[in-house]
Amino acid sequence: MKKYLKLLRVEQWVKNLFVFVPLFFSGNIKNLDLLTKSIFAFVIFSLAAGVVYILNDYNDIEADRKHPEKRRRPLASGAISKSTAIGVLIGLVIVNILLTLFAQFYLNTPIWKFVSIIVIYFLMNLAYTFKLKHVPIIDIFIIAIGFVLRVQAGGYITGIFISQWATLLTFVLALVLAIGKRRGELINAQISGKTRKSLDGYNVQFADIALSISITLAILCYLMFTLSPEVQLKSHSSIFYTVVFVVFAFLRYLQQTLVYNRTESPTKILYRDRYIQITLVLWVVSFLILIYFKESIHQFNLL
Repeated sequence: MKKYLKLLRVEQWVKNLFVFVPLFFSGNIKNLDLLTKSIFAFVIFSLAAGVVYILNDYNDIEADRKHPEKRRRPLASGAISKSTAIGVLIGLVIVNILLTLFAQFYLNTPIWKFVSIIVIYFLMNLAYTFKLKHVPIIDIFIIAIGFVLRVQAGGYITGIFISQWATLLTFVLALVLAIGKRRGELINAQISGKTRKSLDGYNVQFADIALSISITLAILCYLMFTLSPEVQLKSHSSIFYTVVFVVFAFLRYLQQTLVYNRTESPTKILYRDRYIQITLVLWVVSFLILIYFKESIHQFNLL
């Protein structure tokens, strides 16, 4: 069972939590109907991502076998055969279609916009897998757009409006993740002496500059997001102070990357770094209080 979960890269499904962003920031997390729809969106998007991961690993078997870490993937290592992987892929597609139909008829959800997002995500990643991941800059833009599509999917299935600042914030935050991953791959390539075609057009200096620019943009977008009328209306006016947690988390990530030269992807650093984890917990708790308990704050003049 473990090898199949590894084939679907279940640990990467944390990215699909972005479908809950509209629900969380709109103050509707306690709405069970909308929460159920968001959970369906998460599952459907995760299974769609599983299909993309299988196709990617199937296409990169030979290249992955030469990589120090990726050679352990089920297809590259031979733990799962090509025919079995294709069978799993077909099964995922069938399950996804059934879940989508269930959401349409039993959750009373207008699904066509959500389905269009899934189709765009799949076609975009298909192009990425077979061609565009070898085109510098376009490759990281595709990764970033994938996160925006996750947020849009969560908005469409729940009918929650997504502001321009929220969309832009998602995009630049995803750029940080994509560039950080490329930088880690570049460092590993320098250590092992083995490079890959997907790293052509990048070097560590470019990655460092691009990472700094993206983080600066992310912080600015976050500030503008917290100051936007729709967020100020739904939350306490002090919400912009939560930028402190955002700045600390980004600085800690830059420290790990540029000072200690950690080569892990941002996702792996998130799983391992206690400082970033505690900061994220404090940020979430602050947001929950300022959005969902703003009336109590006003009543008792706490802020």
